[in-house]
Amino acid sequence: MTKSALQIARAAYQPKLPKALKSAVVAAEGAATQSVANQEEIKKLFPNTYGMPLIKFEATGESVSFPAMNVGVILSGGQAPGGHNVISGIFDGIKKLNKDSKLYGFILGPGGLVDHNYMELTAEIVDEYRNTGGFDIIGSGRTKLEEEEQFDKGYEILKELNIKALVIIGGDDSNTNACVLAEYYAAKKYGVQVIGCPKTIDGDLKNEMIETSFGFDTACKTYSEVIGNIQRDCNSARKYWHFIKLMGRSASHIALECALQVQPNMCIISEEVEAKDMSLDDIVAGIAKVVADRAAQGNNFGTVLIPEGLVEFIPAMKRLISELNDFLAANAEEFSQIKKSHQRDYIIRKLSPENATIYASLPEGVARQLSLDRDPHGNVQVSLIETEKLLSEMVATKLAQWKEEGKFVGKFAAQHHFFGYEGRCAAPSNFDADYCYSLGYAASALIANGKTGYMSSVRNTTAPADEWIAGGVPITMMMNMERRHGEMKPVIQKALVKLEGAPFKTFVAQRERWAMETDYVYPGPIQYFGPTEVCDQPTKTLQLEQAK
Repeated sequence: MTKSALQIARAAYQPKLPKALKSAVVAAEGAATQSVANQEEIKKLFPNTYGMPLIKFEATGESVSFPAMNVGVILSGGQAPGGHNVISGIFDGIKKLNKDSKLYGFILGPGGLVDHNYMELTAEIVDEYRNTGGFDIIGSGRTKLEEEEQFDKGYEILKELNIKALVIIGGDDSNTNACVLAEYYAAKKYGVQVIGCPKTIDGDLKNEMIETSFGFDTACKTYSEVIGNIQRDCNSARKYWHFIKLMGRSASHIALECALQVQPNMCIISEEVEAKDMSLDDIVAGIAKVVADRAAQGNNFGTVLIPEGLVEFIPAMKRLISELNDFLAANAEEFSQIKKSHQRDYIIRKLSPENATIYASLPEGVARQLSLDRDPHGNVQVSLIETEKLLSEMVATKLAQWKEEGKFVGKFAAQHHFFGYEGRCAAPSNFDADYCYSLGYAASALIANGKTGYMSSVRNTTAPADEWIAGGVPITMMMNMERRHGEMKPVIQKALVKLEGAPFKTFVAQRERWAMETDYVYPGPIQYFGPTEVCDQPTKTLQLEQAK
């Protein structure tokens, strides 16, 4: 296999570990926990894994011998930089406990467990993938583990391979599934532990015990480099407005972090749009005003950052999408029989008057995307809606109107970008390489200590890695009840951008100046070797949130 110079150099990088994980550990138990909401319902659904204590690992200084154990690992959902290092951390952790321990990878996500599709991950294989991006060591998939039939099918292969613990590396949905699986195996007394690891570039799987999800750091640095390059181009040519949509299905953490890194002229935060009950027209008018104000100074150029999930946060659009989701879930069969050319009229007739009016007013392309293309969970595929083009077209229309009224003197020409897949498999930054390795190592310690239904946790992450605190958090602690597919389900609560939080407040304090002054920052590419302030710094979001 041919490798680049960076790949060869990166293979030799030894990730940093928290001090406590460098020797044998004891699991110090903290206070008992409860779910973030709906305590009674969650407790009833998870009688065997609810209310467990927080875990913090402390070094014992003694060497402890452990029996050999077989562990399984699954990569679930969208890719995020650092997944391979979580696997490396689990591998090194279980091998240190007993050199005869084995690690099995299930191929292409949770489906591999159900279909008994697996491979043993040997030292030779794991070493090939250390400090690399992607999930290609075993692949990933989006099969949801929800049915008892799947759990039992999975148990057959776990029993056959004598696997005593399973680590599921995924986002909020995947870790919800991990929690359900842990509860099922505990109830059946199968003797299989299930541990989760917090993955998602979106940054929306976090709480007091999970400071950040892995991959967020690398993805934001990757996007910020490219946005910086666009801003340099924008400031050189001085004739385009660049509308840049950024990945992040629900929360706007990526857009906010990139804005803090590059200082664009505008950045829309979905959570603020929702809180202020802004309409699509309010957003368009806001962008048009900045374009007009800059044009008055002779600056017919700029950058606008747009979060991928924006459409769902505009309250009027959210109400429409919610009704559409429920309606199409209930009438899928009937809807599939209707000719494409008649589907729009059919939907307009079936919706409530307010939503029918909004749906009818949308450009045909957007209306079609809202009703036709659904993800496996039955939701609108927000990333397929070209919000960046929708907004720039509407801004152009508004500016043409203002020009006639004498309110706009200038030129407006737009360029469009969507940065998503570019960041999901980048070679992990030093922060993500270290953090992921530590998460994997902590997972092996949770397994050794007999825990199940826990998520691996590494905290104090703005300090040097030596001072990080490793442990585990019961997954039930993060759960609440939410409506999915028309019925109430236990799920991990998504962490949205907090409007009273330090990252957003810092952005708000600067944004008017950024709008008018061209004060772009150019972060440049991720650096892996060199001074620590260049190579090891965490995200601005983490620095601001953790500022003690």
